[in-house]
Amino acid sequence: MTHETRRAPAYLAHWVVKTARAQEMIDWYGHVFDAHVVHEDKTFAFLTWDEESHRLALIKLPSPVKLAFPLAKLRRKVYGIDHLAFGFDSLGTLLHKWEKLREIGIEPVWAINHGPTTSLYYEDPDGIRLEFQVENFPSARQVMDYIEGDEFEANPIGVNIDPGYLLERYRAGVPERELLKQGAGTRPGTTQKANRKAINFRTL
Repeated sequence: MTHETRRAPAYLAHWVVKTARAQEMIDWYGHVFDAHVVHEDKTFAFLTWDEESHRLALIKLPSPVKLAFPLAKLRRKVYGIDHLAFGFDSLGTLLHKWEKLREIGIEPVWAINHGPTTSLYYEDPDGIRLEFQVENFPSARQVMDYIEGDEFEANPIGVNIDPGYLLERYRAGVPERELLKQGAGTRPGTTQKANRKAINFRTL
């Protein structure tokens, strides 16, 4: 595709959040994304974690504003954008990120093998949900074949996983291609939750 025929934007440059929890957000993204502040004043904070000038901008609101919207964190459960998804290049990298965040008390609200992806969902201090995922198939064509198949039609949500168990198996030498299969993240002796049974108020 040439530049003349491209109709969609080339990439997502950044997103902007109005927040009454600016310092909490800066700290959280510092831990989760290894983000650093490139500019901050009384009104704004700009953060990045790669070559882009900024990936996240915060518009600072007075702290009492959050008291006026006590249910704001629940909005995404019923309306609007549900989450943003970020891809990792390997399951090992994703699991090591999970371990690093767990050590400082940041846990995913949902861990699931969707079929096409293995995904960990986190929520920032304002309740914005972020999906950290790794592709379960080596090519986009194979992902599409799976989505168009009977297995995905029967279970489009997936199977809950135990990231700790997956990490144990990964360190024991089990190949990633085996760990990316549905059911591989179910710890023996626990009840597997799949499809709609994987959804509750916390994971919704």
